Amino acid sequence: MTDITATPPIVRWAVKIEYDGTGLVGWQRQNNGISVQELLENAAARMIGGQIVPSVTAGRTDAGVHAASIVVHLDFPAGTQFRSHQIRDGLSFHLKPHRVVVLDAAPVGAEWSARFSALWRRYRFTILNRPSRAALMENHAWHVKRPLNAELMQKGADYLLGRHDFSSFRASACQANSPMRTLDELSVRREGELIFIETQARSFLHHQVRNMVGSLALVGYGQWEPDKMGEVLAACDRRVAGPTAPSDGLCFLDVGYEENPFSKNS
Repeated sequence: MTDITATPPIVRWAVKIEYDGTGLVGWQRQNNGISVQELLENAAARMIGGQIVPSVTAGRTDAGVHAASIVVHLDFPAGTQFRSHQIRDGLSFHLKPHRVVVLDAAPVGAEWSARFSALWRRYRFTILNRPSRAALMENHAWHVKRPLNAELMQKGADYLLGRHDFSSFRASACQANSPMRTLDELSVRREGELIFIETQARSFLHHQVRNMVGSLALVGYGQWEPDKMGEVLAACDRRVAGPTAPSDGLCFLDVGYEENPFSKNS
């Protein structure tokens, strides 16, 4: 008979973080460089004397991709006692000198998952559209010298809204079981020399956002008509789509849950 009063095997915390992905191999631990996951788990381990603290993220970003507000859950050993500000400040301290910072922290139930409890994820891709290369925005925007027409790009983007087979915008290494995704938003706007492309969905395929941006750039150049995006989508063939836009222009903006785990801290 199970003792329902027994101490749970873990103490789960949700943490909201931001990071500059420059020089990192992405979220997931790898053998070829430093990852965000490695940095965060090591920081958590230092807070409790070196014990392993596994983590799960809402989005596994690629090398060079940034995050403005991404959520991760950490499983501390049973009996670990912290307050929210101690988790936030302690992790941020042990993450120095890397450009990874904890913005907030909140205790959650063991059944809650940063990944599987998420209802939507939001990304922004930034293009610096001018002849001169970037100085202040280096590693944070795709520098495109040729003039881009943001209005035509938006017309092309509209063909991708809704639920579709996104095989044409799926990386060959994608491990998702299905190419079907529902794109709730794909907006393109220009602010001076900058073009911002924002998109939101419950989940995305590997490289989907960067592949969509690469194709939209061809529309912006005038190389493709906007309706070409619909033809590419219908083809369900990665070979007919445009190039993959560089990772440094991409930023994970936010993730949403049915109940915001950090709402009690605000």
